[in-house]
Amino acid sequence: MPISSRRCMWSWVAGAVILWHLAGLGTVHSVWGAEARSSGQMVYVPVYSYIFIGDRAATFNLAATLSVRNIDPVHSIYVTAADYHDAAGRLVKKQIEKQVVLKPFASTEAFIAESDISGGLGTSFIVQWKSDQPVMPPVIECVMIGTRSGQGISFVSPGRVIQEHSK
Repeated sequence: MPISSRRCMWSWVAGAVILWHLAGLGTVHSVWGAEARSSGQMVYVPVYSYIFIGDRAATFNLAATLSVRNIDPVHSIYVTAADYHDAAGRLVKKQIEKQVVLKPFASTEAFIAESDISGGLGTSFIVQWKSDQPVMPPVIECVMIGTRSGQGISFVSPGRVIQEHSK
């Protein structure tokens, strides 16, 4: 590639990087800035105990791992509930019996076995957390995975805030 073409390409790349940063997209602060802080939330997390596959809608069981990750670099959060509900919305199991303290960058999880399809297809977790001061909200998601006869399926279901708690 001729030197003039390389200079042109690098000028374009440098210009794109500068525009990216000027737009505020180059920093974490622009994504999770002060406007996104919270003192606590109730979060709905969809869970799939199984999915349907093939023309005959055969079921494919899935194991599910709920993950709650404190992404605030300074402050701890308290996970006060992780309740597993069936497809009808009834409480199946309280996954956390007592409050769990998550220090900065710490995480906790809850597991639903692949063989446990008692909740039906449309199960969910309702996770509640709080903090002593406004923090960056935790990442709350559920990872589903299943394997059968050399076939593997996995996907992530993100949590969705359904209630904001105020101090």
